[in-house]
Amino acid sequence: METTIKQIEDMSLNAWPSHKMELYDGWIIRFSYFYTHRTNSVEQFGQSTLPLREKIPYCEEVYRRLGSPAIFKISPLVSPNFDFLLENRGYHIEHATNVMTASLEEPFLCAPDSDAVTFSDSISASWIEGLFSLKNTTDVRHRSVVPSMYRAIMKETISACVLSGGEIVATGLGILDRDYIGIYAIHVREDFRRMGLARQIVTGLLKKGREKGAAKAYLQVVQGNMAAQKLYESLGFRVIYDYFFRVK
Repeated sequence: METTIKQIEDMSLNAWPSHKMELYDGWIIRFSYFYTHRTNSVEQFGQSTLPLREKIPYCEEVYRRLGSPAIFKISPLVSPNFDFLLENRGYHIEHATNVMTASLEEPFLCAPDSDAVTFSDSISASWIEGLFSLKNTTDVRHRSVVPSMYRAIMKETISACVLSGGEIVATGLGILDRDYIGIYAIHVREDFRRMGLARQIVTGLLKKGREKGAAKAYLQVVQGNMAAQKLYESLGFRVIYDYFFRVK
């Protein structure tokens, strides 16, 4: 299980580059003007040799200069003692998230294709603008740097969207890595929800991923989002681990 978790954690780093990154003694310090916790946190990816009493203050100082709270991602790969140390330094928990996986041999993949969903092998400027609209992204810095973050994804991608009246009302993104497809950016405009669009997008991305050689899929869903988790479970996904963030 630890090998699987490490593989998915590595793939999730590949899938979502940060605007700025620093490698530091087996840790990666990421910053993207606070656009998602994942791209604005410290992750442990390798062997650490320096003492924690030196490393944690160093990271706190980096984020202080960047005008951001210090954030550390805590996964099952991180020692419980490290999490306890952060708690004692006044860090609290935010954004607990379940990581789910599925086999692409599930029978639902035999379902007919949906004509409502448009797929592309690239991430267009209009797709990103549609995502901004769905997420109500108005921060000028985010609208400036996030497109470059999507363009920095080195893995093969499959973007998905649903149009209505010339506007994007739903999005999805598949990112291929090794024998997996990662499912990201599933958003549906509020007045188009409960119409099955998210299911059609996810199912379509999984089928496209299998056509491109993927055998498995993974995704991440914030704990408490029961509607999304119920949808993913109905598509064959099961929780295999969780992670959360410690925020100063």
